[in-house]
Amino acid sequence: MAVAALEQEEIADRLHELPGWTLDGDRLARSYRLGSHFAATAMVVHIAQVQEELGHHAELTLGYNTVSLTVNTHSIGGAVTALDFRLAHRVEELAPVHGAH
Repeated sequence: MAVAALEQEEIADRLHELPGWTLDGDRLARSYRLGSHFAATAMVVHIAQVQEELGHHAELTLGYNTVSLTVNTHSIGGAVTALDFRLAHRVEELAPVHGAH
C-alpha cells in the first residue's frame, strides 16, 4: 500500500481526534502515566503486538511508570502519514485497559 505524507493542516485536524497527542517536529508523540512499572511494561508489550499487526512501528520508551511513543513513517523519509494516525488510534484504544492516562 502506497502512503503519502500528510499536509500540516490535515495533521492538525487529525490531532483534534487524539487528545494528548502532539506533533513534535516530524513525529506524532504521546506519553502515558501508569500505576506501576509492571503496568507500563505490559502496555509496551501490547503496543508491540499492535505494531506487528499493522506492520508499522513507533519508537517506544519505557520508564518506571511511563510509556512514551513517537512515530512517523520512515519509508517515505520520516513524514507523518495516515499509518501513524492508525497506530496512534490503536494505542489510544488499548491505553485504558492498562490504566494509562
